[in-house]
Amino acid sequence: MQYFNHCHSPIGEILLTADEIGLTGLWFNKEMYELSYLGNNYTEKDTAILKQTKEWLAIYFSGKEPDFLPPMHITGTPFRLTVWKILQTIPYGKTITYGEIAKEIARQKGISQMSAQAVGGAVGHNAISIIIPCHRVIGANGNLTGYGGGIDKKIKLLTLEKVDMQHLFIPPHLLT
Repeated sequence: MQYFNHCHSPIGEILLTADEIGLTGLWFNKEMYELSYLGNNYTEKDTAILKQTKEWLAIYFSGKEPDFLPPMHITGTPFRLTVWKILQTIPYGKTITYGEIAKEIARQKGISQMSAQAVGGAVGHNAISIIIPCHRVIGANGNLTGYGGGIDKKIKLLTLEKVDMQHLFIPPHLLT
């Protein structure tokens, strides 16, 4: 069975999905993939997994790093799973570039290079945002590129984690 529920956060409403195994999705409402992800097989219910996820989010949005993870049921292609596993190793309050992730995958596979664009595609299909911290991935030279919830939310999440924003390029229209 598949379940969904909503959670309020200081930066917008969040849609949560889970099955009996774990959390399957966490999106800001109206996010790029969120609407296409939910089919007709979901029931609105606040399951134990979704309650645990809400507890994790409450701690996170209080400005603290949660010391636990809710159970997750992550599915995807082997390449995407590799990228998402690397995302889970990015420390709270730190950032990494798409290129650095590509270099790590190349190193793991024993190949000379990996496409940063391919990494970007996998990052963009992360269904469990915030907990699998795709917001901590930045472009080359500190460019704040891409985030399904919107660059403005990415900036708010990085600010909440006290990331040093001096070295990041923030689009001028978002500085106000």
